[in-house]
Amino acid sequence: MTPKFSANLGFLWTDRPLADAIRAAHAAGFDAVECHWPYGEPVQAVRAALSETGLPMLGLNTTRGDVAGGENGLCGLPGREMDAQRSIVEAVEYADAIGAQAVHVMAGFATGEAAQNTFLSNLRFAVEQAADTEITFLIEPLNRYDAPGYFLQTCEQAVAIVDELGSQRVKLMFDCYHLQIMGGDLTRRLKACLPHIGHVQIAAVPDRGEPDRGELDYRHVLQTLQDVAYSRPIGAEYKPRSGSTDEGLAWMQTLRAVGA
Repeated sequence: MTPKFSANLGFLWTDRPLADAIRAAHAAGFDAVECHWPYGEPVQAVRAALSETGLPMLGLNTTRGDVAGGENGLCGLPGREMDAQRSIVEAVEYADAIGAQAVHVMAGFATGEAAQNTFLSNLRFAVEQAADTEITFLIEPLNRYDAPGYFLQTCEQAVAIVDELGSQRVKLMFDCYHLQIMGGDLTRRLKACLPHIGHVQIAAVPDRGEPDRGELDYRHVLQTLQDVAYSRPIGAEYKPRSGSTDEGLAWMQTLRAVGA
């Protein structure tokens, strides 16, 4: 089974509007796309590009909040519930308008029981808001070097939250880059977390460049995913080392050979 890949347009082809980035991903041979914060992009243009290319939009993120003030998500911040819920409504409406399959609910910088309860409450609100859609909600652990103080840092923590919610609409975003930094042992963790995983992302460790070097052998990771019958597109969420997305796509041909 040949692996499928999704271009994360939060990092790839960032020199052009989202609609044109979708077209570039299609031309490069990607099977799907995903993005970060598309809210300034015209819905009709994005929807037209998706229709034209036939690429599914796998997901987008809730807003980060006051980025200049150091925020990186709102949904685990006690006292910011109204802002968090507005960000969820905004994300659900945009995702529904363009046919996106998932929304990554960003927890933000917080710790402790109050943050846990706030995040759970906002996730329940998200599920209620999307009751009439097929949108799935993703929660993602981020590593302590890129996002020190982020509420979610391990897949075990995320799985415990998913279990407590007890909703099939909330899943784990298994980002191999972050989780390798936060403990590694990805083969066992992929297998253990499989029932909870809604999306998998890849990038080189430690530089977050193209997934063709560094600590992780993604041929092994993708073979592991095939062994457990995970067949959804893998998110390519990396930062091109040269700054040019098109110049760094040789990795895709190498990894497509896995399972061939």
